[in-house]
Amino acid sequence: MPNTKSAAKAMRKSARRREYNQITKTKYRSAVKELKKAIEEAEKATSVTALSKAFAQLDKAAKKGVIHKNTASRKKSRLSKTVNKLK
Repeated sequence: MPNTKSAAKAMRKSARRREYNQITKTKYRSAVKELKKAIEEAEKATSVTALSKAFAQLDKAAKKGVIHKNTASRKKSRLSKTVNKLK
């Protein structure tokens, strides 16, 4: 338990931030899962739309600081590479 007022506030603040970060992580992870599912089914049109959704979610997560910019870039590169193999 926090001993000071500022520690209590910091604890509340970090709990709030953790909640927002979890929401953002969940969004980009589910977008990536949706894309991988489309790739497994080898549906070109569905995978292209899912790719753009995944890109958007990864960019938002990187912008908010939930994941590092280079991590988002690496994931986007690998996902686009797998989608390009379908063509």
